[in-house]
Amino acid sequence: MVDLDLYRVFYTVAKCGSLTKAAEELYISQPAVSQAIKQLETQLGGKLFNRVSRGMELTETGGVQMLAIVEQALKMLDGAEDRFKASRNIATGTLRISASDTNITHFLMRYIKKYHELYPNVSIILKNSTSKETIDLIKQNKADVGLINLPVYDKDILLTGQTGEVEDIFVACDKYSNLFDKTIELKDLPNYPILMLDNNTATSKEIYNFLESLNIKITPEFEVGSVEMLVEMAKNGLGIACIPRRYILDELKRHELFEIKTNPKLPLRMTGVVVSKEGAEHSYALKEFIRILDDDQYR
Repeated sequence: MVDLDLYRVFYTVAKCGSLTKAAEELYISQPAVSQAIKQLETQLGGKLFNRVSRGMELTETGGVQMLAIVEQALKMLDGAEDRFKASRNIATGTLRISASDTNITHFLMRYIKKYHELYPNVSIILKNSTSKETIDLIKQNKADVGLINLPVYDKDILLTGQTGEVEDIFVACDKYSNLFDKTIELKDLPNYPILMLDNNTATSKEIYNFLESLNIKITPEFEVGSVEMLVEMAKNGLGIACIPRRYILDELKRHELFEIKTNPKLPLRMTGVVVSKEGAEHSYALKEFIRILDDDQYR
């Protein structure tokens, strides 16, 4: 089979009508262009050009016909290359996102909504998983990106750089208005009915561990399985709920719930966006989702 580069040289010479001009366009020497044409003619078994005083002229018996075929073939190849390159910059396919139900509902959903508006052709699969489950799913190639609690120690997981602070606060409805304008000592918290997430969640475990480090023991009035239930119970005056601030911004803004300040405050927790280290080349769809998180200043 003839080297494709020889056909590109032939096409350029035919269009330029000159070895010199073709050499300039191809950024190679004129002798190299001349040699390529001779090699192509030898392999095809016939002349493609006549050397005339004004340059290079296609032969009627072979050159003209060959130009039409080569031109069509090169355009098809160039078009295929362009479409391939374009496909690398179009978000298509499926994006599998793994995170806890709470993180998906109260945090990631606004980014997912924006992403879907920009890339409606991408199918999005949401997986409700703990941080450990999310890491396992990514390592098993069953999820593309995940939001987990930090720190993470796993050589097969790549932290993308999007990390964020989670501030847990205590909130209540106006039934507890006598506590709104002051700071209560954290050690006095057990004197009030406390609403917490299930103690099997990573969030609750970290909070309980911190309280125990201060010799503070809390026996919750209620332990529930979702932030939504915590919010509704707090709004109905059943107790003081411990909820990440970023999950209840609307309720605080509408004055349905009010923050109860404590001394000391609960420590900040960190979350991070992770992907697999396997295969450095991630899909454009995944890269765009991470970019949207970054553009919206998720840190």
